[in-house]
Amino acid sequence: MTITNERLAGHTFMALLYEDDYFPNHVLDKGTAILRALCERIEAERPADLTALYALTAVATEAFNDLEEEFDAAGSEIETVAREEIGEAFWTIATAYGFEDADPEELIAEREW
Repeated sequence: MTITNERLAGHTFMALLYEDDYFPNHVLDKGTAILRALCERIEAERPADLTALYALTAVATEAFNDLEEEFDAAGSEIETVAREEIGEAFWTIATAYGFEDADPEELIAEREW
């Protein structure tokens, strides 16, 4: 499925992390895929309220939790800069789909990083 939201279709998620050699591109690519899949799910399921949106972001956040081992194996980690960048990506997605009142912390409440 292709992302149809004009703000997100060509958006480069986690651009700051891609610029830093500390973060391995092959793992960041998996993170980008998680974020793009979240966009696709939002477009397909059209959550009616924040509760429904948070259910979708919880799944995506748990997928990022699973990436932590891959970051570690590559000599990296989801540390402060990465946490902020990932959180910002979730916020960007929420607002692009009209959820300006979403709580940024609730979007990634399931995080273990």
